[in-house]
Amino acid sequence: MRRRPMHMSAEAQDALGCALEELRAELKVPLSFPKRVLRAAEKAAAEARLPDKDATRLPFFTIDPPGSKDLDQALHLERRPGGGYRVYYAIADVATFVGPGSPLDAEARDRVETLYFPDLKVPLHPPVLSEDAASLLPGQDRPALVWEHELDAYGNLTDSSVSRARIRSRAQLDYEAAQRALDDGTAEESLALLREVGRLREAVEIARGGISVNLPDQEVTVEDGSFRLRYAATLPVEGWNEQISLMTGMSAARIMLDTGTGILRTQREQADQNVVKRLHDLAKALGIVWRPGISYATLVRKLDPRKQQHLAFLSEATTTMLKAEYTVFRDGRQPAHTMHAAIAAPYAHCTAPLRRLVDRYTGELCVTACADKAPPGWVLDALDCLPCDTARGKGGLADRQTVDLVEAAVLKDRVGEVFDVAVIDTDAERGRPREGKVFLADPAVLAKVESRNGLDLQLGSSVRARLKRADPDWEGDKVLFTVS
Repeated sequence: MRRRPMHMSAEAQDALGCALEELRAELKVPLSFPKRVLRAAEKAAAEARLPDKDATRLPFFTIDPPGSKDLDQALHLERRPGGGYRVYYAIADVATFVGPGSPLDAEARDRVETLYFPDLKVPLHPPVLSEDAASLLPGQDRPALVWEHELDAYGNLTDSSVSRARIRSRAQLDYEAAQRALDDGTAEESLALLREVGRLREAVEIARGGISVNLPDQEVTVEDGSFRLRYAATLPVEGWNEQISLMTGMSAARIMLDTGTGILRTQREQADQNVVKRLHDLAKALGIVWRPGISYATLVRKLDPRKQQHLAFLSEATTTMLKAEYTVFRDGRQPAHTMHAAIAAPYAHCTAPLRRLVDRYTGELCVTACADKAPPGWVLDALDCLPCDTARGKGGLADRQTVDLVEAAVLKDRVGEVFDVAVIDTDAERGRPREGKVFLADPAVLAKVESRNGLDLQLGSSVRARLKRADPDWEGDKVLFTVS
């Protein structure tokens, strides 16, 4: 299940610090960089050459969570004469600093992605690059891959291109401040256009059958000596900002498909009727009306993650749908499957090279294609291995185990209590109908359940279950309910 970021108060971090350290040790997370990599990063930062093309006239701004320093993207939006919009989207040019075959390159291929924990992050690249020289910090000239998107008055993309240029961001915004400025009417025109274009792009997404699921952030605090888990809904501006990233990823996919070489993020439609039926049963169990003829995409858009039952459905449904994968193609041979089912279009990761390995390669393929140049050898040499490299990433596993740990901590003082829970999955298909998963509404927790009364668990049923275990130090399922 893909989770939204988890935030912890200082007290919660102190209380769970040792458990989080043990989790990182278990996952063999590299908490420091080798000296040779740090030296290479310092050298790359000192010797980096800015592109000849100058785009510093454009008043870019960034928008990220508060305190962010690894700024991958900056944007500027303007109206086009005669109607429509022009969106400039600058992406950190990591390839300027990370040479092929260098210690930085080797280390990035080992790490694959930045890992986020509630108390710290483990970066893909040394901070001298990821939080300084390569980051699109305000007031600094930086090398970037600058996308230029042309949109009509309805938000439809009519043209896209990308080129290397130097940029200078004018402002670093956080989501809450940006939303306030939009709500109270003080936002500058470029930010105001983000809302306008973002809404249009959301309508375009609906029309093509795409799905955006914005699960809320999880916030963990300690109150009166006990852990508390709350959910904070995402702000509209986060969704509008995400629409610009999605548009860029779709443009990158189209450019690579047109040139016959690239790497896509693909996801097939869920065709298993048993899975589809399970989702319908789950909706019914949670009191969600899913009328005949209504598509999954339409249903998801009507749900509110701030409601516990809706959150449970969205959380389980995202795990049930097929996982996305990377698909490589080259030499003009188009892949058999090019679509990303949730996005409802071909799509590529390309907007977060400071935090994700593959984006450096897709960015390079697109910028050379737009310059009518052949892909560089270092990209072609690595292309076939990238799916295997990215499969070694530990981000998803770190997220899941962190959530399991925190949910156990939240419930650990309530072992022995009986709760009303909904059965949202069973292992009947695997011959274990007395094991499954339940949803607890308050706090909102997904956990394992075992039937010990001789009766099979029924998908969609509401049952009374006793909390048998909630142990952050447990090696297996940290939270376990039993039905007796």
